[in-house]
Amino acid sequence: MSTQQDLICEQIDNIKMAKVYERPDSLLDVRMHYCPGCGHTTTHKILMEIVDELQIKNEVIGVAPVGCSVLAYDYLDIDMQQAAHGRATAVATGIKAVQPDKYVFTYQGDGDLAAIGTAETIHSANRGENFLIVFINNGIYGMTGGQMAPTTPIGEKTATSPYGRDRATMGAPIDITGLLAQLPGTFYATRQSVHDAKAVRKAKKALTKAFQYQKLNKGLCIVEIVSNCPSGWKLTPYESNQWMIEHMMSLYPPGDVKAPSKEDLQS
Repeated sequence: MSTQQDLICEQIDNIKMAKVYERPDSLLDVRMHYCPGCGHTTTHKILMEIVDELQIKNEVIGVAPVGCSVLAYDYLDIDMQQAAHGRATAVATGIKAVQPDKYVFTYQGDGDLAAIGTAETIHSANRGENFLIVFINNGIYGMTGGQMAPTTPIGEKTATSPYGRDRATMGAPIDITGLLAQLPGTFYATRQSVHDAKAVRKAKKALTKAFQYQKLNKGLCIVEIVSNCPSGWKLTPYESNQWMIEHMMSLYPPGDVKAPSKEDLQS
């Protein structure tokens, strides 16, 4: 090896590389079982980044019910409680009642939150329960075979709407975040996504605020994550992200739906 090559190698060895990406301490170092390209993985990561950054690992309790969200127990290294299908917000209500100083969140999909759990969801918001709902909206029942969900767009073909969702016979998609935002007990409602780096940063900022708002005891927060379902939609990860941008985000546009004013935050 030449002297010049030796010098270059020595310079490389002396470079102190900045760490720009790492697994959060609160995210278990295990293989995830979600389908390739699924938005659950990124959402898990930023949730646990927030837990680490706020230093609340011993103060946070998550609740996940049935569906793809049930896998969260395998990956989130925090206290978790399982709930029956659709009942996560009811369970979170009970946990918050007996441990009001804890940070409590539910982690739910669209079928769970907006179908079987509609009543629990709406009444938790209407009462102004002081916890966070993390709502993964991919417009389909991802785990159980790709059936139509309450949030499935008009015209979308699923296992139970093979000719496309028909409004006349199947009803219109439900904007659950917009619905909850109308209730006075909802303090903060926002819709985000995790399909690219910019979106991930916005989603993390929204989730961070939602956790911090619990200390204000002002009511329920919901952060909707519009996500893709490559397997359910029968698309590649890249194609599913493009389809989501073209079809889901026109129906569920990202951004704050209900945000507290400065007066709300100070009073």
